Amino acid sequence: MITPKMSDAINAQINAEMFSSYLYLSMSAWFSRTGLPGFSSWMRAQAKEEDFHAQKMFDYLLERGGKVELEAIDKPEINWESPLKVIEAVADHEAKVTSLINELVNCALDERDHASNIFLQWFVSEQVEEEASVGEVLDRMRLVGNDSAGMFAMDMEMSKRVFIEPVGK
Repeated sequence: MITPKMSDAINAQINAEMFSSYLYLSMSAWFSRTGLPGFSSWMRAQAKEEDFHAQKMFDYLLERGGKVELEAIDKPEINWESPLKVIEAVADHEAKVTSLINELVNCALDERDHASNIFLQWFVSEQVEEEASVGEVLDRMRLVGNDSAGMFAMDMEMSKRVFIEPVGK
């Protein structure tokens, strides 16, 4: 049985993951309005990935006998100054999510909840991958700058990403 403190922390993270999905859908809509369908598609894949993370935590909490308590999801930003500002916001957001995951691990350690600690290690690794992936995109965006041909090429490349649910969840 999961402790109330750990259950509350995971419930809060489910909400954070759902907000991430919502934020990335908002970014997808912005890219679509801006005429960058490849970036829009990339952001939709990001949103699906965040939804998967929330579902994974949802299922884990139920499996451990916890009570899922869904809360309202905050309204995300809807406007950005430029494609670069969107990707910078994604990088900042992923860094925030990493800190939230780290706090969950700390909670599991404080609660001596070894099962949750093991479960959360998947998310720790996932965040390393997320930050690296977004960092690569950010680096290329900075190289492209205001070059429209470069932005067009990046948009084409970004459209290739699809979210595939990991096997074995």
